[in-house]
Amino acid sequence: MKIEFTKMHGAGNDFVVIDNLEGRHPVGPGEVARLCHRHFGIGADGLLLLEKPEESGLDARMIYYNTDGSRGEMCGNGARCFTAFALSRGLGSGNRIRFMTDAGPLSASVDGDRYTIQMTPPADTRLGRELNLERGPATVHYTDTGVPHAVRFVPDVEAVDIRREGAELRFHPAFAPRGANANFAAIGGDGRVAIRTYERGVEDETLACGTGVTAAAIVAHLVHGLPRPVHVKVRGGDVLTVDFAVSDEGSVDDVLMTGPAATVFTGEIEL
Repeated sequence: MKIEFTKMHGAGNDFVVIDNLEGRHPVGPGEVARLCHRHFGIGADGLLLLEKPEESGLDARMIYYNTDGSRGEMCGNGARCFTAFALSRGLGSGNRIRFMTDAGPLSASVDGDRYTIQMTPPADTRLGRELNLERGPATVHYTDTGVPHAVRFVPDVEAVDIRREGAELRFHPAFAPRGANANFAAIGGDGRVAIRTYERGVEDETLACGTGVTAAAIVAHLVHGLPRPVHVKVRGGDVLTVDFAVSDEGSVDDVLMTGPAATVFTGEIEL
């Protein structure tokens, strides 16, 4: 069976996107892994399915799979691409759309070529955890911004051995059984945060991770006092903006993540 697909990316984090509003494309872990394979398939960090919502008051449902075929709760860059894809098909109202993810409902809007996602509030935030790592003790922060993230601030993100150190954090017992995406961040003299992310399900570095950017921005404000909105430069070169509200008690809400989404090409492939 041939299916139509769209290849998209958000700040270099790339996805295969499929319109499954009619429910005609049964896609499972095996098919996802094949479609996302960079040598034997289309090639992508993940796959997005556009489906009808089961809940009232929503315009669509976003199903997200990691490149290895495992299902993910949410993806920030994927959500921006999904927004652009769904709006192009006439869903939503004007420049706004509401859709369901496995992490809960999200709202999104577009202004020119910038897409803003109202993220779910961070959960289970644990700051200042001291972990014993291969290179010695390290302070690591944790928060769940739709998916679990560990954030470690380093002097220079370019000096990080991302595969080795990222995998160590991603599989660290402190984050069992789910594991965590591993983010290495540095605050520059211009007040921007530079970040590199090792992602679960991809098991490698990606050029951008929207939920990781969100996690690092929130932690940078809470721990280092970085003023809002926080601007974060990802590995792919784009700068994403994260804004949010902080209560007197320190809880974070009204999280907005803004960045680009682009179509690379469209095509058909045998499933």
